Order: sequence, then structure tokens, then C-alpha cells
Amino acid sequence: MRWFILTLALFVVPPSFAAKSAVRGAGAITVDGVTYRLGGIDAPAPDQLCIDDHADSWACGIEARDQLIRLIADRDVRCQDLGRDPTYNKWHVGICTAGDDATSLNRLMVRRGLAIDSPTAGQDRFGDDQTDAKNNRRGMWKGCFVAPGDFRFGRKDGVLLGAACRADKDREIRQVLFPQDPTAPSGCNIKGKYALRAHVTGNIGIYHLQACRSYPAMTNPDRWFCSEDDARAAGFRKAYNCRPFSRQRS
Repeated sequence: MRWFILTLALFVVPPSFAAKSAVRGAGAITVDGVTYRLGGIDAPAPDQLCIDDHADSWACGIEARDQLIRLIADRDVRCQDLGRDPTYNKWHVGICTAGDDATSLNRLMVRRGLAIDSPTAGQDRFGDDQTDAKNNRRGMWKGCFVAPGDFRFGRKDGVLLGAACRADKDREIRQVLFPQDPTAPSGCNIKGKYALRAHVTGNIGIYHLQACRSYPAMTNPDRWFCSEDDARAAGFRKAYNCRPFSRQRS
């Protein structure tokens, strides 16, 4: 009977794994070879910019990623696996905790204002945490920003969020949040460009690798990615003309 109960429990309890982790960005962690998108939240990508409370440009995506790294420190991470990520099925969706913490990393990121609540399947897990972060002007809420999803999809007319957004500076703010010539974050050298022709394959853009001949010609990228996986997870496909440089015969 005990073996029957134990076997049944294995099928009922959602799988949860604890292991050393690698942070891919403010909203994604690789644990024991599985990459989890932090469920219920929307976090800025490494190349997203915000405006701080002094009206200066601020690399909020890098800051959010580094904060997540510090939250984890050198502790094991445990993730409750919620299934395949609907936008990139090589990844999973997870609710993750570090060490013996009872509070999830998902919740902590929203509470610190370094991610926003993103209700899914009718579940609003972190709405109260977002309200608290907004009211206390934490993280991105202290300045002005667009929702990470709006940034990823290049929605330059997205709603401006935060305590320092000024209606009379709308145009100037959007030029900062969506610069014409964005700077590549350290270690992120893959160029991405929004393209209508990518929609044929269900993508929103095309990416170019540094080792490919098409790379130098892409002089005005819209996005910068740290890995091909990150680019694909953001909805970009590899350029068809992305061929390696050929060696010259001597």
C-alpha cells in the first residue's frame, strides 16, 4: 500500500529540481540543463533601456539580470516545472526559489520593481507585489520605461510606465527607450533586426552572427542578443545568408 501511495504521489506532485544555476537574463534561468522562463512575470531583456529618477538613460535590463544573480548568490535553485514555454518550446516555465527561501525569485523580482506582473491562464500571482513596488517607486518604477514585452516586440508606441514619465517629453523619452543605434551589452554580440519577411516563418525578426558574412552589413540592429537561444526565444530566426567566412587558399 505504501508503495502505491508513493507511486501515486510521483504523478500528482509537479516536478521540482534543485541544482546550480546559470542566469540567462532577468527572466530566465538554466537549472541542471533545463532553461526556465520565470513564470507569471515579464522581465527586461539585457539590451532594454529605461530612464531613471534623474532623467538619465539606465541599463535596466543589465541591472535586473545582475540583481537576480545576487539574489541567487551561490545557492542551489529549485524550480517547479509548469510545462513547456508556449513561445519557445525548448524552454520551460517555472516558479523558482533559491536555497531555503520560501519566497520565489519570480515574486522577488516583481517586488523589487525589476520585473512586472504578467498574469497567465487567468492567474494573477504577483499583482500585489507590483502595486507595492509601484507605490514605493522601486526599480524601474522610480523612472520611466515600457513593458518588457513592448520593448521585445519593438512597440515604440507602448504605454509609458513609472513615476518619472512626463507627457510633455513623450517624444524624447521614446527616443531614449528605443535608440536608433543601440549599444551592445557586454557579451551580447548577436545582431537582431525586425523584419516583415520573418513573419512568414512565424518570427518577428532576423538575427545575424558575428562569424557570418552578413554581419558587417547589418549596421543598424534593433536588438542585441547574448546567444542564439535567446534570439530564438525572442522570436527571431537566423539569417538565411548567414554563412561563415571562407578561408583564403594560400
